[in-house]
Amino acid sequence: MTKALSHLHLIGVVPSDIDFMGHVNNARYLNWVQEAVLAHWNKLAPPETAAKYLWVALKHEITYRRPAFLNDEVIASVVLEKVQGARSFYDTVIKRGEDVLAEVKSSWCCIDAKTLRPARIAADVQAYFFSRD
Repeated sequence: MTKALSHLHLIGVVPSDIDFMGHVNNARYLNWVQEAVLAHWNKLAPPETAAKYLWVALKHEITYRRPAFLNDEVIASVVLEKVQGARSFYDTVIKRGEDVLAEVKSSWCCIDAKTLRPARIAADVQAYFFSRD
């Protein structure tokens, strides 16, 4: 059985994140997801592999649970759920302490950095993102 390796991505809420209602703008959460997913890839993939590929977001499904505010310390927990060819499916949970602020399901396409065409993720590369129990 395999288990996905999670990645914790620390986020500091800054003044530019805040909207007219005094909390983090909803669109900013998508930036955080992108930063967290890319950090996950760069942390777990071998450096030479990470340099060969780029990622393009295909879809985000986000459920907002609670607002975030200026100076909150927020953590995005990222898990790669599965890989199908050039597509990867991620779950990201954004929290402040124990409070879940948002839950995001997203799909991404791996792109060859030279050709800019979709690229399959080889099984040996996928193995870096999962542990064997």
